Amino acid sequence: MKLYTLFILFTVGILYSGNTHAQDDKKAMSSSKFMSAQQDSLRAKDTTSLVKAKKDTVPKHDPRIATRRSAILPGWGQAYNKQYWKIPLVYTALAIPVATYFYNDSYYKKTKFGYEAMYAAAHGDSSLIPLIDPSVKNLDGTPLSAGSYQNYRNSFRRNRDYSVLWFLIAWGVQVVDATVFAHLKQFDVSNDLSMDINPTFNPQTRTPALALTLSLKSPLRKPITR
Repeated sequence: MKLYTLFILFTVGILYSGNTHAQDDKKAMSSSKFMSAQQDSLRAKDTTSLVKAKKDTVPKHDPRIATRRSAILPGWGQAYNKQYWKIPLVYTALAIPVATYFYNDSYYKKTKFGYEAMYAAAHGDSSLIPLIDPSVKNLDGTPLSAGSYQNYRNSFRRNRDYSVLWFLIAWGVQVVDATVFAHLKQFDVSNDLSMDINPTFNPQTRTPALALTLSLKSPLRKPITR
C-alpha cells in the first residue's frame, strides 16, 4: 500500500513538473514572439522613416521654373522636364513661321516696288520698270499690271503678318506644354491613394446602401532646392 502511494505521488510530481516546464516554454515562446513582433514593427518604422527621409531630400519639381525657362528660351522648359525629345519639335514649330515670314516679306517688298514702278509709269515716269525683280514679272519678261502688283503686295503682306501671329502662338504653346507636363510630374500615383466601398445605412430611407470613400494624401510642401 505504501509503495502504491509513493508511486502515485511520484507520478503526480512528474506530471506537475512537466506541466510547469511546458508553461515556462509557452511563456518563453510568447515572449519571443512578442519581441520579434516588436522588432519587425521597429524595422518597418525605420524603413518608412528612411523612405520619407529620401522623399524629403529629393528636390521638388517646380512648374513655375519650367514656365519661366520656356518663356525665356524655347525648349528650356522641356529640358527642365527632362523631355529632350520635344526640343526638336519645338524649334521645328517655330522655324516654319519664321521661314514663311522671310519668304512673304521678300515678295512683299518686290511686289510693292513693282506696284510703285507701274504707278509711276502710269504718270509718265518709266525709269523704274527695268529695276523690277524678274521673279515678279511674266515669263516673257514683261511686268505685270499695277492692279496685279497691288493684289500680290496685299496678299504677301497679310501672309507675313500671319507668320508673326503663328510664331507667337507656337511660342505660347511650348510654354503651356512645359507648364502642364511639369505639373503632371508631381501627380501622385503612389499607395497613398485609396478607394474603399463600405456598406452603410441611410437613415432617411431606412434602407441599406453603399458608401464610396476616396482618400487622398495631401502633399507636404517642402522647400525647393536648386
